[in-house]
Amino acid sequence: MSDTAVRGIVLAHGTMADGLVDAVRQITGAEADILTPLSNRGLSPEAIAAAVRAQVRGPTIVFTDLQTGSCGFAVRRYCLDLPDLVVLSGVNLPVLLEFVMHQALPFNELVPKLLARGKSAIASSKFNSESNEHRAVSGG
Repeated sequence: MSDTAVRGIVLAHGTMADGLVDAVRQITGAEADILTPLSNRGLSPEAIAAAVRAQVRGPTIVFTDLQTGSCGFAVRRYCLDLPDLVVLSGVNLPVLLEFVMHQALPFNELVPKLLARGKSAIASSKFNSESNEHRAVSGG
């Protein structure tokens, strides 16, 4: 894998990718080439894969909205042979913010950090399943 900073592609259904990338840029001021939105709208699995492949220039993480479905299936089926590509499914805004803030890390440090952040970002403000108490709780 390359020693350059990791780039990200947000691959999602409809306009979700555009919205997430826009929010990240608004919050962080990130440059446009760090995180690229890509929609599956109107694309076959092969066309989705071709669009992803066209964006991969060095170490890249593809953030998909779902592990299953056209986005997740296409990128895993047609793109996992790319040595500088990692696929993370279940993208959320905290994961993308973490990515932008730490994108200079190598894959072996960055990916576990992103997975942990994504899991800890899921929270309930009303229900704690362990104690059945109604209070704010965070994931993790």
